[in-house]
Amino acid sequence: MALDLYQRLGLKRGASEAEIKKAYRSLAKQLHPDRNKDNPNAAKRFSEVTHAYDLLSDKDKRARYDRGEIDEDGNPKMPFGAGFGGYGGAGPQPGGPQGFENFNFGGAEGADLSDLFEGLFGGAAGGRTGGGGPFGSFRQRGRQIQKGADVAYRLKVPFEDAVALKTQRITLADGKTIDLKLPQGLDDGTRIRLAGKGEEGPGGRGDAMVTIEIAPHHFYTRDGTNIRLELPVTLREAVVGAKVKVPTPEGAVMLTIPKGTSSGKVLRLKGRGFVARDGKRGDQLVTVEIDIPSDDAELQRFAEKWSGGGNPRASLGV
Repeated sequence: MALDLYQRLGLKRGASEAEIKKAYRSLAKQLHPDRNKDNPNAAKRFSEVTHAYDLLSDKDKRARYDRGEIDEDGNPKMPFGAGFGGYGGAGPQPGGPQGFENFNFGGAEGADLSDLFEGLFGGAAGGRTGGGGPFGSFRQRGRQIQKGADVAYRLKVPFEDAVALKTQRITLADGKTIDLKLPQGLDDGTRIRLAGKGEEGPGGRGDAMVTIEIAPHHFYTRDGTNIRLELPVTLREAVVGAKVKVPTPEGAVMLTIPKGTSSGKVLRLKGRGFVARDGKRGDQLVTVEIDIPSDDAELQRFAEKWSGGGNPRASLGV
């Protein structure tokens, strides 16, 4: 039997966010393909634990998974839940309700039967004109011809693509593919209307409504228009300062670690975040984490002899 998402991370249901993050970081470090080039099983496990972390680190998806609404792949268990696209794809749900909340499917509404009866029997909407035969002629009230139904799509956009507003190629219900330009101010739940890309109807085609879902990332998190990253550095880099390579959604850059940097210090890479509606870009906020090796004998001997450092807890009154 396939392991559930918690078991893939070696956890039990009810684990805290911190426990999930810690378990993933530990497993990812052990199973990373760069460290296991001759072990294809490690690469498979790395993919499995990464997928588990992606879903469980998303509060909404985790809650839905815990309630049994979605499976280990993030797909709805309900019969009308099909159509979630993978990275760079979208799934159609034409016509009526498809199990998605807050979707306006815009299909043709029920016919107005009073209009029908007035057209046949005259009713209060019109009267006879002179000398027109036994039935005369009646004035009919104008009726709006309904367009075809709107079609709802849900498009999952990779985190890096969302930051860079990279154009996404999607396949519509009629089999045609289009390139979808992502708008400024992109967020989870953003809706993009594609006029005339819905179902055919007497009054013309309806529209396509694309709802955007931004995929979570392994090590970036979003904070408004900013993105955050926890960056491990060595003790030497923190003490004497260094220039280190740092990943960003649009490629690695060099970052200066100032001399005497402590864990928790936040460094800023300007203009590396999401694009706001007004076109301004947020920043990438890099939190430094000093990585202390547990089995470095030389460092152990140095620390045992070193009497410096003062009292870093003095500000706490202890």
